Amino acid sequence: MTIRSDIEGYDLIGDVHGCGATLATLLEKLGYYQRGGVYQHPRRKAIFLGDLIDRGPRIRLAVTIVRRMVESGEAQIVMGNHEYNALAYCHRAENDDAHEWLRDHTPRHNRIIKETLEQYREHPAEWDETLAWFMEIPLFIEQDGLRVVHACWDQSLIDEFRRHYPDARMTETFLQQSVEPGSFAFKVLDRLTRGSHISLPDDIAIHSGDGFTRRSFRAHFWARNPRTYGDVVFQPDNLPGDLELRPLSETERARLSYYGPDEPPLFIGHYWCEGIPALPAPNIACLDYSAVKFGRLVAYRWHGESRLDANHFVWVRVPRAEQVRPNPWEVDFD
Repeated sequence: MTIRSDIEGYDLIGDVHGCGATLATLLEKLGYYQRGGVYQHPRRKAIFLGDLIDRGPRIRLAVTIVRRMVESGEAQIVMGNHEYNALAYCHRAENDDAHEWLRDHTPRHNRIIKETLEQYREHPAEWDETLAWFMEIPLFIEQDGLRVVHACWDQSLIDEFRRHYPDARMTETFLQQSVEPGSFAFKVLDRLTRGSHISLPDDIAIHSGDGFTRRSFRAHFWARNPRTYGDVVFQPDNLPGDLELRPLSETERARLSYYGPDEPPLFIGHYWCEGIPALPAPNIACLDYSAVKFGRLVAYRWHGESRLDANHFVWVRVPRAEQVRPNPWEVDFD
């Protein structure tokens, strides 16, 4: 693999979810230092996998750190489903008399974004600027021999999207279209930021550790010939009963994406992994290790290798102190 000549590699960083103080700790552990309010490294750049917001106590700090790095050219970022959710939640629906907002303000949706809105409540102008910045975030990155997407790399959808949006960024019109089930925009945002989901039988639900009840499970996309639910399930919640043995239907198999072992290295977040970071495939690294649930905030130090190495994971444990709301100077850290 060929990396641009002015750097030695990239540090890919998983879902932060408002753990801003831990993010600063991880950056410093990786050798980044703060200059003029911006974290930077003399020989490396960072790439964030999205989901900076929601759930955690230092959301503004996390966004401030990352946005400053991105705008200064020290980092890049891809769209997470939580950034997309915030955009849809806060944008009014055009030409739709039945819905005021692109994402209805239901109790479930309110709960997801509640902590973010609360932390920005006294900073409305900053929140508006943050939403505008979210619109500038690309849905994926492909450069220097690596690929980055929040949840799932679906080559056919990415190719079609790139034909219309070469910079990999959606427009306001695309955002409006993305809430229409069955539309191309809906398929792109759903697959790239949320991944594949398989519906559970009608009488079965998963009561997840985050307090939500789910009637589908998250499926991965690197099994060559999956036959059963257990071949593709990729989430911390176990499937009830003997569902892992349930055969995948032809329809379910046809809906799954596939990323083969000969494809370039791919970095994803999203899936709430637990325990010691490990590689699910030789060319795939998932960097979401449940930071906001006092897990690990994880990075992968990539030097250009085509076959990834678990020894390149770097992480910090998220301390219980992270749940305490920050003091003002922890956000305004200039």
